[in-house]
Amino acid sequence: MSGSGPLQSPENLPSAGRPASAARLTALADRIDRITAAVFRVAAWGALAVVLVQLAVVLGRYALGIGSLWLQETAVYAHAGLFLLASAWTLARGGHVRVDILYARATPRRRALVDALGTVLFLFPFAVVLLWLSLPYVTRSWVLLERSREASGLPLVFLLKSLIPAFAGLMLLQGVAQLLRAVQVLAGAEPTTARG
Repeated sequence: MSGSGPLQSPENLPSAGRPASAARLTALADRIDRITAAVFRVAAWGALAVVLVQLAVVLGRYALGIGSLWLQETAVYAHAGLFLLASAWTLARGGHVRVDILYARATPRRRALVDALGTVLFLFPFAVVLLWLSLPYVTRSWVLLERSREASGLPLVFLLKSLIPAFAGLMLLQGVAQLLRAVQVLAGAEPTTARG
């Protein structure tokens, strides 16, 4: 009966020497990494936007003697988008603050334990509370199609505020990937890195 039955179906075969369940967890973590990487690639254009818009603000003000609140707010929006939407990608790459002196000397299992505990005790509660508290705030802004308080400002404050729950959701999602990888290492698998 070799090659038949549910144990031999492709979705149950081990991948790269890992049990099928571990391979599925790795695949899920990799999919999450690809999502946050795609969001990052879009958000990274915000860096170029910040530089170009800020250059236009400075040239307009000092070379031409004109100011533009609209341009200044565009720089703020691009800056906010860059940082809030790139945070999950930064988390996936280990770029957020941690005590590297201790972490760098730790074994892979100990690092995985620190990552798992940090994700469950700090990241998840923070992101859930931020998401929960921001939703009414953002919803109200969308209902009103909130605009800048200044007449010459951008009419898109509701979009800017939408970055808050987007940030929280992306951090939650990337936290799931981080936790999946940490749990696998704690279960004896070799450490894997974020992809995407």
